[in-house]
Amino acid sequence: MDRRSFLGAGLGLAGLAALGHSAALDEGFRPLFNGKDLTGWVPVNVAPETFSVRDDMIISTGKPTGVMRTDRQYENFILELEWRHLIAGGNAGLFVHSDPLPYPGVPFTRGIEVQILDGQETKDYTSHGDIFGIWGATMKPDRPHPGGWMRCLPSEKRSKAAPEWNHYKVISNNGVLKLEVNGKEVSGAFECSPRKGYLCLEAEGSECHFRNLRIKELPSTNPTEAQTAALANGLVSIYSGLDLRGWKVESGHVGHWKASDSILSYDGKSEANDKNLWTEKNYRDFRMIVDWRLPGPPVPKPRAVVLPNGDEAVGADGKPKTVIIPYAGDSGILIRGSGKAQINITCNTVGSGELYGYRTDKTLPDSIRAGGIPKVNADKLPGEWNRFEITLKGERLTVVLNGQKVINEAQLPGLPAHGPIGLQHHGDPLQFANLFVEALN
Repeated sequence: MDRRSFLGAGLGLAGLAALGHSAALDEGFRPLFNGKDLTGWVPVNVAPETFSVRDDMIISTGKPTGVMRTDRQYENFILELEWRHLIAGGNAGLFVHSDPLPYPGVPFTRGIEVQILDGQETKDYTSHGDIFGIWGATMKPDRPHPGGWMRCLPSEKRSKAAPEWNHYKVISNNGVLKLEVNGKEVSGAFECSPRKGYLCLEAEGSECHFRNLRIKELPSTNPTEAQTAALANGLVSIYSGLDLRGWKVESGHVGHWKASDSILSYDGKSEANDKNLWTEKNYRDFRMIVDWRLPGPPVPKPRAVVLPNGDEAVGADGKPKTVIIPYAGDSGILIRGSGKAQINITCNTVGSGELYGYRTDKTLPDSIRAGGIPKVNADKLPGEWNRFEITLKGERLTVVLNGQKVINEAQLPGLPAHGPIGLQHHGDPLQFANLFVEALN
């Protein structure tokens, strides 16, 4: 689709003619940044100080790696902004049609990225306005990539090196995206999906400045649900990426539970009396998302065969029945300060999400014990990222693992009415990412 037909599809011939006049270009634009504070923007998985305002600019420290998004979604629009890097080789980005939360295990959201990069040039990527889909978003580049990537390389080099300012104009219409760099169109894509979602500014390691952000919305072309990003809800990050603020850090935790940019790492060797890591805040009912993985090398290990009533099977000889599986470690998510209320993270026969403390409590009715057994083993292979979606209401717990419901409203009798959330020590290395909580009461 050429530029005339692209704009005409959304604006009509009269609107196209109007765009030829500089006065008309200003009509309908509104600021995306008021120059004073970050009203209209929401930090997603970064520290409060990652994005700030100074001298009519949005300042990104670049640390930790993550994003700040708009407080609402956009579909068809003309977006203008200016950006500059402060150091050579700096990296950042503008995400278009983005989901509100990061993709499992990474600090980036699904969306279309408009690259904001300085001084890095290869045959596969440039610093002059590449466009590409990330983490499940799809698009077709205007020109085939030399390596067959889903990435549009710019037609010419127009970006200015740090610390000079650059101007981007991004035009989105009906799944077609165009980028002008310093006054000339250089990149584009079509059949973008999603084609409606949030706008994000990306922090990726180095200081970057943004100013003069403004947007003009164009008429909707009615995207389907599948073409629209997920909607934001009340989930708020409880991990800053820079340190362990918001968590109870005992002296014995230091050097073992560590903030490692977007990943919260644990080496399994805390020297604290209570080796679990607990939130400072107490929660009653809540919804939580947490990504996790067992990074250790898997080794063959016998694991118990669990019966439907929660017992562990034994053979005719009275010995436990076991299955050899690749084992890489053990941990869990602890709720309301209870060690018994453990949502298991481990390599076993029934899969993670098991409520081990309730499943093995033979004083409880079989129906309650059975409710603590995952309905399906939804774990990914050791070393891969997994995502828990946990919902606790009263004494009822539901756990979704990697999109599959593994625990469905299990009853947890005796669970405290409130308490902190914990990441369990079990002597094994663990990594967590994308920790979000929404209080439901």
